Amino acid sequence: MPLPDLHVQGLTSGYAHSVPEVYGQSERSALRAVAVQFFVNGALFASFVPRLPEIRDRIGVSVAGIGALLSIAGVLGLVGSAVASHAITRIGTRNVILAAGALLSMSLAVVGLATVPAVLLVGLSLMMAFDALVDIAMNMQGSWLSARRHTPVMSRLHGLWSLGALVGGVASSRVADAGVSLPAHLLVAAGLLLVVIGVVGPGLLRDDETATQSESPPDRGDANGMASSSRVTLLLFLVIGFTAAAMESTSFDWAAFRLTDDLGTSAGFAALGYAAVMGGMTLGRFAGDWGKARLGQDRLNSLSVTMTATGLAVASFVPNRFLIVAGYLLAGLGIASLLPSVYDTAAKRPGRPGAGLGALTAGLRVAILVVPFAIGGIAGSHLSVGTAVAIVALPSAIIFLLMTVNPRYIRTRHT
Repeated sequence: MPLPDLHVQGLTSGYAHSVPEVYGQSERSALRAVAVQFFVNGALFASFVPRLPEIRDRIGVSVAGIGALLSIAGVLGLVGSAVASHAITRIGTRNVILAAGALLSMSLAVVGLATVPAVLLVGLSLMMAFDALVDIAMNMQGSWLSARRHTPVMSRLHGLWSLGALVGGVASSRVADAGVSLPAHLLVAAGLLLVVIGVVGPGLLRDDETATQSESPPDRGDANGMASSSRVTLLLFLVIGFTAAAMESTSFDWAAFRLTDDLGTSAGFAALGYAAVMGGMTLGRFAGDWGKARLGQDRLNSLSVTMTATGLAVASFVPNRFLIVAGYLLAGLGIASLLPSVYDTAAKRPGRPGAGLGALTAGLRVAILVVPFAIGGIAGSHLSVGTAVAIVALPSAIIFLLMTVNPRYIRTRHT
């Protein structure tokens, strides 16, 4: 069934740009380039994650040691979110994607060649920082192109990221099983990424959309009020990013533990929990733009949060392994459209380019660092994994819903 013919008037008002009356060849080329970048970005990180045990053994650290290195790298990687707005203002999203993407591929090579913890920490930290830059810049281009179309496309772009992660993870496992050495694998992957950057570069949007400015400068009182309002809006995006990532990471990271530790299932069956979340999320993202067109963003957000909370509640509290997998599938379907929606809204925030996305991705990355410690600590206090997940995820769903019906957030989405 075809999507309804949606007009985009008002979606990008608040930005000064020349939106073409006809969605032309240059826009189609740019969308293809951005789509490829989303797919490759998902595949990039999945290319080394399955080989983390081998990386751990290669540098001679324990499981706790590799966990500490990943956490420290995540903290250092927040630099990417912090400087993204300044980089985009200075050189534009296209150049950020090209430069940070090239450096991202080189950092993957460093990870592959590391034989001591210090070198691995450098490689991982650079990966986290440059990934944040690429992530923000490609989402800005995706949001602009989505607004120029008669039908939205952001959810499908994020679906391509999920598909890339699936493909990259499977390919990495097959390569490892084939006996390909870790350095050779990641060096080839880094080289392929450089080739892709060279291919997609010419198609990316060359001119960024910039926020409109008032014709007359505001007086000091108005300026102070605007600055305060801007800080509150950025804090709003930070909280939204944190809660969205909390819902997502509790599903991905702890599904297998819920099944093995709480119900005593086999490792093979426990893998179905992760597969259900990832499969639901990938399917939901490819259907998300259709849902937005049919329901509108507000109703879709409410439905998605309700599905996520219901799915996680079932997965956390129902003592039946098949219903737990079904709960994770429902949670994956619900989570699917949440991040594409808030990424799109953050990209439209008037003001310094990339500032909204910088705050959002900072919240995401902080959650990725904090949530595992929180759930691990709660589960270690003689509570079940399911209860620990519920204590973190269900309040996050409520806070996310409250934040996304906040008038400041709604105004940003319609600017």
